[in-house]
Formats: sequence, structure tokens, C-alpha cells
Amino acid sequence: MLEFILFLLIMVSGTAGELCVARAMKRVGEVTRFTPGGIARAFGQAVRVGWLWLGVLLMAVGFFSLLGVLSFENVSFVVPVTAFSYVLGTLGGKLFLGEKVTAQRWAGVMLVIVGVALVIIGKH
Repeated sequence: MLEFILFLLIMVSGTAGELCVARAMKRVGEVTRFTPGGIARAFGQAVRVGWLWLGVLLMAVGFFSLLGVLSFENVSFVVPVTAFSYVLGTLGGKLFLGEKVTAQRWAGVMLVIVGVALVIIGKH
């Protein structure tokens, strides 16, 4: 049961964190000047957006959950299974960020689902 909870935390909190950071950066806008001043300005704007801090916190939860599961599972199993986060990221991009997801991307998501299923089935 602990393994399932940790995998769920890795995928859900890590992906939710990435979505929150993406939302924060959409609010900040595109960085067009890659000079020290331009980067500092973008950084200064980003740290004032709450979504950024929520995203960092969620990604930290995902990272420490990954450390936990790697303490008793093989990396050759953990990394492919956590690829399911790509599915969650695509759904989150569409639903949370309002992104357009093409049929080709959905086909890729289906391939990821099949790949994760094969890895899980192969463990038993």
C-alpha cells in the first residue's frame, strides 16, 4: 500500500507542481531579453506569483516521494511507471491551462499508457 501511495504522490504532486509553475510563468509572460537584467526582472516577477510557490512545494513532495520509493524499488521499474505523469500532464494542460491537445498528442498519451501497463504487468 505504501508503494501505491508513493507512486501516486510522485505522479500527482509532481505533475500538479509542474502545472502550477506553468500557470505562474504564463502570468509572468515570455522572457524575451536573456540579459542578466531581463532574467532578473522575470525572476522578480515570478517569485511574486503564488502559483510558483505552490508548484515548488508540490514538486518537492513529488521528489521526496520518489526518493522514498527508490529506497525499496528498482529504478528500472520506478522510472517507466512514473511516466504515467505524462498522461496526467496532458490532461492537466488541457483542463487546467486550457491548452489545445492534438490527436497526435493523444495517440502519444495512449502509447505511454500501454507502455506503463506493460511494465506493471511484467513485474508480476
